[in-house]
Amino acid sequence: MAIKLNDRYTSTFISASDLASIQPAVTAADQLLRTKSGAGNDFLGWVTLPEDYDKEEFARIKAAAEKIKKSCDVLVVIGIGGSYLGARAVIEYLKSPIYNNLKKDTPDVYFAGNSISATALNELLAICEGRDVCVNVISKSGTTTEPAVAFRVFRALLEQKYGKEGARERIFVTTDRAKGTLKQFSTDAGYETFVVPDDVGGRFSVLTAVGLLPIAAAGIDIDQLMLGAAKASHDYTDTDINRNDCYRYAAIRNLLYRQGKAVEILTAYEPSCAMLNEWWKQLYGESEGKDGKGLFPASVIFSTDLHSLGQFIQDGSRIHFETVLDIADMGNRFAIPNDPANIDGLNFLSGMDLDDVKKMAMQGTVLAHVDGGVPNLILEINEKSAFVLGELLYFFELACAISGYILEVNPFNQPGVEAYKKNMFALLGKPGYEDLRADLEKRLQNS
Repeated sequence: MAIKLNDRYTSTFISASDLASIQPAVTAADQLLRTKSGAGNDFLGWVTLPEDYDKEEFARIKAAAEKIKKSCDVLVVIGIGGSYLGARAVIEYLKSPIYNNLKKDTPDVYFAGNSISATALNELLAICEGRDVCVNVISKSGTTTEPAVAFRVFRALLEQKYGKEGARERIFVTTDRAKGTLKQFSTDAGYETFVVPDDVGGRFSVLTAVGLLPIAAAGIDIDQLMLGAAKASHDYTDTDINRNDCYRYAAIRNLLYRQGKAVEILTAYEPSCAMLNEWWKQLYGESEGKDGKGLFPASVIFSTDLHSLGQFIQDGSRIHFETVLDIADMGNRFAIPNDPANIDGLNFLSGMDLDDVKKMAMQGTVLAHVDGGVPNLILEINEKSAFVLGELLYFFELACAISGYILEVNPFNQPGVEAYKKNMFALLGKPGYEDLRADLEKRLQNS
């Protein structure tokens, strides 16, 4: 397998009997998922998605991506949460976190509508000045504040620059299949539209049009991405955690949680993993963090963060464990040069490949952290490729669903997300929120 779970560094924290004790819960969670009898069962379209997807739409996605490549210098992807994190994670992991600065035959890809920042919006508008621009707006309803404001701005920019007819050819909309403000507006305006499936939640949507259009526009092979995910969907069906690394990962993280390890740190040793870590944090935080339960998902990029958070991880309160992404082949090599003067005293590294140094840093860190009382799980990944990334995305999605059911929460809803929106709308004066506004303003005045 391209992905292998190495749990040897949890053996002093979790026994064979512990693993045996959680097996019935894993089996029950699998049953809830496969029979669609658990909470949130109307959001399970992602389970069979890698094979059971709309082939006609998939072809349209690839055609639209080619059109974007030929007509645009910049693709602005407008969305928030799952509507942008998956695409950005894949692009930065497979291409580069500085993808937009590289020489290439594909457009720069920038993301908007994921914050409330005048500075960020003005900076992106400045970047687009004098360049050909396309827009992909992603929203189920079209009324979420952050992306809706950004779409207003970039729609006006395109219409002013190209006229309404020209803008129509440069705006691509990913939204509900049949209903909602954005769907109706797009149909009336004649924009090409793609579907946010009804049965796939935003944080599970990277392998739908939500993620695939920006990913394809960046020149990534989405066929390989889907094939990798399809392979994972077949590989991880055995309920026995001794034969299924995906389910074993879900089981171990729950066992550690029961021991008071309430924070899981996803650890990577490549800068290109930073946004993958952010996607993972939403996936697990939004899926498990409810009903007063759940692991808090955090992340680090080593060795960078060893010089900032390393002290706490090594020697702070023992509330966490690490899941380490160990990518065997990143596809690049760099031999460390020799310095005749040996000013830094590092000539013992001369000629050594930088990836080998990274490997030793990882191994030394794992041993140090385990000795410091921090359990470490290692996900051994054989290469950086679209195919293997498809496997990894599905691995994490499936493990998240199983883990959520073990926790006895609904992994597919997010009731807590609406609380801030109601308060924000009330304070902004949205019609219908007058009573709440009065109450909130009174509380703010008395604080």
